[in-house]
Amino acid sequence: MSGGFLPVCYSIIFLLALQIKCFMQQLLRGLEHCHSRGVLHRDIKGSNLLVDNNGNLKIGDFGLATIYDPKKKQPLTSRVVTLWYRAPELLLGATEYGEAIDMWSVGCILAELLAGKPIMPGRTEVSFMNQSS
Repeated sequence: MSGGFLPVCYSIIFLLALQIKCFMQQLLRGLEHCHSRGVLHRDIKGSNLLVDNNGNLKIGDFGLATIYDPKKKQPLTSRVVTLWYRAPELLLGATEYGEAIDMWSVGCILAELLAGKPIMPGRTEVSFMNQSS
């Protein structure tokens, strides 16, 4: 028996790594498109990422999205983004923010894909802050 189980496992892991890279690349390109046009999504999470049978990823649910201009300071609500993907500054009540809140969520998605499970499944803002510190 040539090959055996380990080469098959490594092939699966490599394939998964390529899929994750492909999904992340599409997600980052989609967010770059939004951000370059002054749109913050503000609710990046797994259930808002739509993938078709060909592996094409689309960003969905722009219900919490807002138009912003990084050159102008405008107060925004900190009550955005699903808790598991919420950036620390939002948990602390920040009302001035930009693309970084979407990028924090992207980092959480990447970690989730690599770990195979949510990395910070808090139920409250306090429990989440305890996990992220």
